[in-house]
Amino acid sequence: MSLYDFSGAKVLVAGDLMLDRYHFGSVSRISPEAPVPVVNVKRTTQTLGGSGNVVNNIAHLGAEAVMMGVWGDDADARILKGMMENIKIECDMLVTDAPTTTKLRVIGEKQQIVRLDFEEITPITREQAGEVSARVKEHIKSCRAVVISDYGKGFCTPDVCEEIIRLAEHQGIPVIVDPKGSDWRKYSGATTVTPNVKELAEAVGRYVPNEDEAIVLAAREIIDRVRLKYLVVTRSEKGITVVDSNDYIHFPTEAQEVFDVSGAGDTVVASLALGLAKGFSLKDAVTVANRAAGIVVGKIGTAPVLISELNDSRDVKSKLMPLNALLKELEKAKLTGRKVVFTNGCFDILHKGHVTYLKKAAELGDILVLGLNSDDSIHRIKGPERPINNETDRAEVLAALESISYITIFNEDTPYELIKAVAPDVLVKGADYKIDEVVGREFARKTVLIDFVHGYSTTAVIKAMQGDKK
Repeated sequence: MSLYDFSGAKVLVAGDLMLDRYHFGSVSRISPEAPVPVVNVKRTTQTLGGSGNVVNNIAHLGAEAVMMGVWGDDADARILKGMMENIKIECDMLVTDAPTTTKLRVIGEKQQIVRLDFEEITPITREQAGEVSARVKEHIKSCRAVVISDYGKGFCTPDVCEEIIRLAEHQGIPVIVDPKGSDWRKYSGATTVTPNVKELAEAVGRYVPNEDEAIVLAAREIIDRVRLKYLVVTRSEKGITVVDSNDYIHFPTEAQEVFDVSGAGDTVVASLALGLAKGFSLKDAVTVANRAAGIVVGKIGTAPVLISELNDSRDVKSKLMPLNALLKELEKAKLTGRKVVFTNGCFDILHKGHVTYLKKAAELGDILVLGLNSDDSIHRIKGPERPINNETDRAEVLAALESISYITIFNEDTPYELIKAVAPDVLVKGADYKIDEVVGREFARKTVLIDFVHGYSTTAVIKAMQGDKK
């Protein structure tokens, strides 16, 4: 099956934009002023939140989007504008007197300590809604799908939602709604709404257990009441269930590990919208959304899914990463407490000794990173006849091994700078080295030597091959 490609798809995203800011730090004592932890902040990050996370996902999945909403005339709005310019998202925002909605989270020792919200919830006026309508009418002509991302911050009023749905229906394109609150009448006529189980229960006005029969019953009640084509219900560890008036289909979760569900709903909405925008069947579009959700819950904080990640389970070559992308993935992994193991080598002709060595290395931690010598590096180290296999072929074969999490190619004669950048928990080398001979050991918490399988080496394999040719 071919890889997903969303290029050419353009989505109009209308909703509540906000800035998500994170302070990460360590906790080693309790404040003498109050019984609260003292967080020594080590790093601050900020990203697109709310409906901004929808457009962030769309951009990182290789498609285009127009962002419509409100923000203040303040520094946080300028930060958001710069972020969207960086990912080439078109903005058409109303400026209001209220501050830009901002959420600040303080995280100490992998645990969220507190969240601070800076906002003033004020519904936009009918006059402003009329201005939004005029702008939507122009933008929607070039779009293939519409997302209404309602966070209850004041933009998605009944006037705005009803007009957007009317214009999309006239254009013949789908409307996907991420809902808020218990009254969904303003979403009437949308293609679908994407609640989680709690939101579904709020809409029907009663407790809904996370069981198939209860979900289907509640979903059909809403479909009839709100005039929807179908409902896409996200069910956490139970996956996604799609319900229409006559049938339903269940998609089991594809998540391997769940670290943070922040923004998972945005990811489902973005990927579902792109699937429908590209003309996928409903089943295929939800399959995409389910796969994307399984990826994003393995990340820390509000983060988008990359098109390479979405295609990862279908193409092992995506384990190969440039250093800057690798470091971003390792940073998130370390925040979740996962242990990073690093080793390196040429791996010119993969044999039993290599496979056994890499399997043992992987058992020393949670993530095994392989630094692979480039072709030029091997030329310099081993002579003009090597490598036998080029770096692309070597990387693809190695990526097929379950023991390896990531591969990055380095061009230097030694992996010193690479190990310095990765700063692994465990550095692994073959037992033909002594500990004090291992390059880069000062950047690892621990260095481990692993015995080779007796009788196996690349040189021996090459000699045997040359002997066969004679």
